[in-house]
Amino acid sequence: MQVKQLKQDGLNHELEITVKADDIEKRVDARLKEVGKTIKIPGFRPGKVPAKIMKQKYGKAVMGEVLESAVNESSREAMKEQDITPALQPKIEVKSFDEGKDLVYTMAIEVLPKFEVKDYKGFKLTKYVAKADEKAIDEALERIASMRKTTQPIEDKRTTKSGDTVVIDFDGRTADDNVKHSGMASENHHLELGAGQFIPGFEDQLIGKNAGDKVEVKVKFPEEYGAAELAGRDAIFDVTIHEIREASDVKIDDEFAKTLGMEDLAALRKAVEEQSNQEFNNHSRMRLKKELLDQLDEIHNFEIPKGMKDMELENIMRQIKMDNQQRGVDEEPSDEEKAELEDIADRRVRLGLVLSEIGKENNIQVADAELQKAVIAEAQKYPGQEKEVFDYFAKNRDALESLRAPLYEDKVVDFILELADITEKEVSIEELTSDEEDEKVKMPKKEAKSKNKKSGKKSDNDRNDKKDDKKAKEDKPKDKKDPAGKAVSEKKAS
Repeated sequence: MQVKQLKQDGLNHELEITVKADDIEKRVDARLKEVGKTIKIPGFRPGKVPAKIMKQKYGKAVMGEVLESAVNESSREAMKEQDITPALQPKIEVKSFDEGKDLVYTMAIEVLPKFEVKDYKGFKLTKYVAKADEKAIDEALERIASMRKTTQPIEDKRTTKSGDTVVIDFDGRTADDNVKHSGMASENHHLELGAGQFIPGFEDQLIGKNAGDKVEVKVKFPEEYGAAELAGRDAIFDVTIHEIREASDVKIDDEFAKTLGMEDLAALRKAVEEQSNQEFNNHSRMRLKKELLDQLDEIHNFEIPKGMKDMELENIMRQIKMDNQQRGVDEEPSDEEKAELEDIADRRVRLGLVLSEIGKENNIQVADAELQKAVIAEAQKYPGQEKEVFDYFAKNRDALESLRAPLYEDKVVDFILELADITEKEVSIEELTSDEEDEKVKMPKKEAKSKNKKSGKKSDNDRNDKKDDKKAKEDKPKDKKDPAGKAVSEKKAS
């Protein structure tokens, strides 16, 4: 094998690799000999067919296999010889390959940078901590109670208003052809007016009505509606209002606690306190990790592979688009926002390489038991669909690796934190969880700018936003809406 450097521009390399004809012939002969052990040719016993006959009959057929194996093996050897590690899959272009001739191909490859890991021992960090007080527990209980509110029939005779729950029958059809479609009818459905459960305009037309009224509701399905046969079309629903109900306050007492599986209110308050403190601990760790990554970013400045940065930017843009769709927003980032997102992608790739190198230097690994625990945690998010989720990860190695990546990163971060000089600072719950601080640690559309004098990069959160599990997110169980807008569980894991 001969390796020739055609071009080197930063992290971009182009090699020309030649595999001699006699090497190719040896590979072909070896493959034919292997095939000949089982092949049946009239007049010959298996394994006894002369090499010349095998070559005449099957030589052309095995050339494709030989080409693939020769390229794979020689490209690995070439990268080892040149002491380079690919950042992404190399691009191979075969220049010449034929029977009795040398195999010549080029390999365009973007390599991982070689850089020195700066001293990360003894970082001075501040860990902000807060504990749940009585006010926080009371507020949490009120939120729980509001989510479990009940309704009761109105006592006075009045028309419907926003916030009421109406018990209705509805029967719909598309306006242009008078055709009824699946999901456009229901009986005794409880609908909270103003909650946005149905398509835009539906609930508004039921406000100011009386029990017993029959209402013709005219709406238009959104252009991006999930059911293609209804998207963008006008529809008419015949609605009968049977009953008007209003929300009733839930009394937070021992009986309420029992409905949540607790022995009494004291036990419920204790559980809420523990859960709140766990959430505050998560906020605390998030901010500590953010500060650690900021310091790592400050002391490392090296060229990163453009391909990796482009992939990361694509992941960020896709996540923003998904978030916007969930919020019903159709907008593209401005040029200024795109520039900030490019800086975020740049930082994430660089920090990923630094953390990976630190983990490698210190032999940090994710055990199979830890990975299995993560799979179980994912499955528990989808009650009744656990087997489907397990099967999905068992069959999809990329999805499984997407769970390994954040585990590995957290283990490396924990390792660095053990070496850091950490000072705890007690703050209020508001200070710990304020929107301003959250903007620095989550993945918003805009990131707060950091004072990075070396590169002028803008600060973003830690890299752990599960960017590499996009496939898993796309394929896991989701909710869809029926033509009237009701949420319908779609049990599908893959």
